[in-house]
Amino acid sequence: MTLAEPWRGRTQAYNIHVNGVLHCRVRYSQLLGLHEQLRKEYGANVVPAFPPKKIFTLTPAEVEQRREQLEKYMQAVRQDPSLGGSEIFNSFLRKAQQETQQIPTEEVQLQVLLSNGQKVEVSILTSDQTEDVLEATASKLDLPDDLVGYFSLFLVRESKDGGFSFVRKLQEFELPYVSVTSLHNPEYRIILRKSYWDSAYDDDVMEHRVGLNLLYAQTVSDIECGWILVNKEQHRQLKSLQEKVSKKEFIRLAQTLKYYGYLKFDPCVTDFPERGCHVVVSAGNNELNFQVRLPNEQIKEGSFKVTRMRCWRVTSSSSQVPTTNGPAGSGPGKAEVKLELAFEYLMSKDRLQWVTITSPQAIMLSICLQSMVDELMVKKSGGSIRKMFRRRANGGLRRSDSQQAVKSPPLLDSPDGSREPIAKLSSKLSSVSLRGISHSSSAGDVGNNDFHGNYAFEGIGDEDL
Repeated sequence: MTLAEPWRGRTQAYNIHVNGVLHCRVRYSQLLGLHEQLRKEYGANVVPAFPPKKIFTLTPAEVEQRREQLEKYMQAVRQDPSLGGSEIFNSFLRKAQQETQQIPTEEVQLQVLLSNGQKVEVSILTSDQTEDVLEATASKLDLPDDLVGYFSLFLVRESKDGGFSFVRKLQEFELPYVSVTSLHNPEYRIILRKSYWDSAYDDDVMEHRVGLNLLYAQTVSDIECGWILVNKEQHRQLKSLQEKVSKKEFIRLAQTLKYYGYLKFDPCVTDFPERGCHVVVSAGNNELNFQVRLPNEQIKEGSFKVTRMRCWRVTSSSSQVPTTNGPAGSGPGKAEVKLELAFEYLMSKDRLQWVTITSPQAIMLSICLQSMVDELMVKKSGGSIRKMFRRRANGGLRRSDSQQAVKSPPLLDSPDGSREPIAKLSSKLSSVSLRGISHSSSAGDVGNNDFHGNYAFEGIGDEDL
């Protein structure tokens, strides 16, 4: 959709991209309203300065300047633990998402998948946020309230062979029904899966019949699709436990297997150990595991511990892909957006090195890293996963921002003077960008200076090297 620029007498509108995807479309007046709400609630000394109104018509240069100022404002708000995690900010994004997609509030049936392929139909409102849909799903399954926080809803893309490619974990600032239906593609589904990494929490989940069944179904699914490695003897033992319907013993045995609890990503490309290597990345056990195919077709495996990642960032770029059905030399085809996750890793005591993964799932990888760090810090502070959740006023369960559970990290100085200072960013929004609709594209949706400073890195000692 293209709108006229304001100097022609029309209101300028902006696309807000969240996590690399168009989330909503807003006007200056709506953003100003958000700003005034935040000021009223948190005070002028907390809320960043907002680009002022202009009496006269803006020139094209001023229009672009305002867009940049508004983008910086939105980035500053979402980076603040209080503002970015506030209900004011999240509800603003949810309402704008619903208005942009022009989906009225009404009761609908939403299908949520379980790991074993079972479909759960939940009755919700189109305006229900992620935590509401999660609670509705848990209620339909008879999962007790104190276990709801151990699970999350994920947006996945179903492949022809029945497997799933994970797109992202659904966040508090979005409406799941709107998010999945706005994609206009039946391959996109919502799936329920455990949301923690430490297998010690399995004990809590297995205390209840429904929790045990969900964890068992996920474990069986991960084994069947090859995410968990099993040799012949282990497969025989697992099969025997299945026949006896010994679900707890089945999970206990699976916990000892390689890659238990890992999330496996689609094949992609990395620059480690050399540029252009094909790699399969898995996230789990506080690490990113690499299975790299070298140019000589040799396969090498290695792991990057999250505690040794000094920081990471997600960036995007676009390139023109030539058309294949046009005449030779007919010019470039459509633009292709490339997402990259880069992390700075402590290879040895005095050597930091950047490692880059080029993958459409780069943002999901970043979210996994952040959640592993959050879990580590909660555990380090003497807390438990149950302390990562809090009660809403209406009695429902709400996932709290990790920065409310642990101390936010101080600013880190980048060893590369050409880079911006590294700051801890809110896990709520991995990226937000604001683009004028008249010249918006999906390229550049993720800010190049969106560094995620890793506060788990500060506790690293010589024994970790």
